[in-house]
Parts: sequence; structure tokens; C-alpha cells
Amino acid sequence: MNAPDVQRAWFDDLFNAIDTTSWHELPRFFHPQVVYERPGYAPIVGLEELLSFYASTRIIAEGKHSLEGSLQNDDQAICWGQFNGRSKNGELLAERFADAYRLQDGLIKQRTTYFFRAAI
Repeated sequence: MNAPDVQRAWFDDLFNAIDTTSWHELPRFFHPQVVYERPGYAPIVGLEELLSFYASTRIIAEGKHSLEGSLQNDDQAICWGQFNGRSKNGELLAERFADAYRLQDGLIKQRTTYFFRAAI
């Protein structure tokens, strides 16, 4: 596999774990002191808080991330794409997104998610 294929496989594996609610797989990707910034939430700090967010706080009941592109080097990564799914209250969700990552030892130390909607 060439470098872009390896990078894409890393993102595919990350989002597959999230989309299939395989929370036990997330420590493969996230640093123990991860900080996750996401619109509408206070920063999520630490792996335990991140796992709690995904298991109980996140409004998404089901869905799939479809990546349009990604780039990664030793300590930074970005990806962008579309999420389609359903919220816990049954609302259909369709959202374009972009994520920026800072990596440490191959793990996500910081993640910031951006959504494509009017904010200001």
C-alpha cells in the first residue's frame, strides 16, 4: 500500500469504529489526554470523557461518515466529508464536516470538528 492508501485506511478504520459504535476500538486512535473540540459542546478532555461522550452524550443514534478527502503527515491530519444518519429522537441528519487533528505517537491528541453551516 502506498502512503495515501495507508492514510485513508487509518481514517476509514477510525470512522468505521465510530459508525458501528465500537467504542472499545477508540483507544487505538485517541491519546489518553485527547482534547476534542466540537461545535455546541464544551471541550471533551481525556479518553474517559471522550468514550462517555460517544456512549451517552452524542445525539446520533446511527449513521455513516463518507469521506471525500484526507491528508496526514507525522503529527497533523485533516479530513472532510459528509455524515448521514438519524438522531436519537428520530430526526434525519445530513451534515458536511471537516476535522483537524494533532497527533502524538500516532494517536489523536487534539481533534477539532467543523460543520458547514452559517454560524455568524
